[in-house]
Amino acid sequence: MPSENTIHMRGGVITERDPEFCTIRTRIPAGIITPDMLRGIADIAERYKAPYAHITTRQTLELPHIPHDRLDDISSDLSDIGTPVGSERDEVVNVTACPGIDRCVFANIDSLSLAREIDRRLFGKEMPVKIRIAISGCPNACTSPMLNEIGIIGRIEPLRTPGVCTGCGTCVEYCREGAISIKKGISVLDTSKCIQCGTCVRSCPFNLLKSSGEHYLISVGGRRGRHPRIGKELIIVNSEEAVVDVVEKVVQWVYRRAWSGRLLSEQLDDIQFGKFKEDIREQIQASSIVDIVQ
Repeated sequence: MPSENTIHMRGGVITERDPEFCTIRTRIPAGIITPDMLRGIADIAERYKAPYAHITTRQTLELPHIPHDRLDDISSDLSDIGTPVGSERDEVVNVTACPGIDRCVFANIDSLSLAREIDRRLFGKEMPVKIRIAISGCPNACTSPMLNEIGIIGRIEPLRTPGVCTGCGTCVEYCREGAISIKKGISVLDTSKCIQCGTCVRSCPFNLLKSSGEHYLISVGGRRGRHPRIGKELIIVNSEEAVVDVVEKVVQWVYRRAWSGRLLSEQLDDIQFGKFKEDIREQIQASSIVDIVQ
């Protein structure tokens, strides 16, 4: 039997239906892979006779049908090209993220840099339950952050300067939530409908709508699978530094309080999520990191 320190026990090594073979899952934070990495993956796939590479839902690549006696070799080769063996078991697995402000016209935050920083600090940490972290640059939520154990959504609050709106109605046309209307020649926002996506701010042809600045909604306890569940809102903070701080605190809390055998979403009440939420808000408000929860 292999020891727990061998490659056979790594979370990114997945035994296949035919137990003579394994699938190797790689570590690719936010799915960002360079041309050199792609060439390296292709070379490795050919070298170890993997018939194809499989793109996973967590923005990684898997190489299937690898014999057990080649695991150490392929692990070394993958590390050499910057795509080491990843995680899949009860640990912090590959962090997913949308393109963010690097490319997406709807994004409010730099999703990619945030994903890389969280990955750098937490990837592969052994946990009592699997921890999936997803980041979305806006409430369109393309990476389904609310269906992950930890979800992060970038938002901005639209601000109106009294007396300057022309009442052109452009923001009304662009708002998909029906949260804006024109009354007495000016746009009026129904905050109960606004999801703070920022589309109206960017749509104003006269740049009269302003932003409160980007902020981050963090949720905990979501899940996909056969019984999906939306995560519970934890806190809203206004800096990337604060996000990383909160995520680290969530991971440490789960590490200390949760137990194996049940999904995090099934034990939030048992491990006193409500009390943890109160503690987090007090800690953030007492720190130098400004909390913007209303």
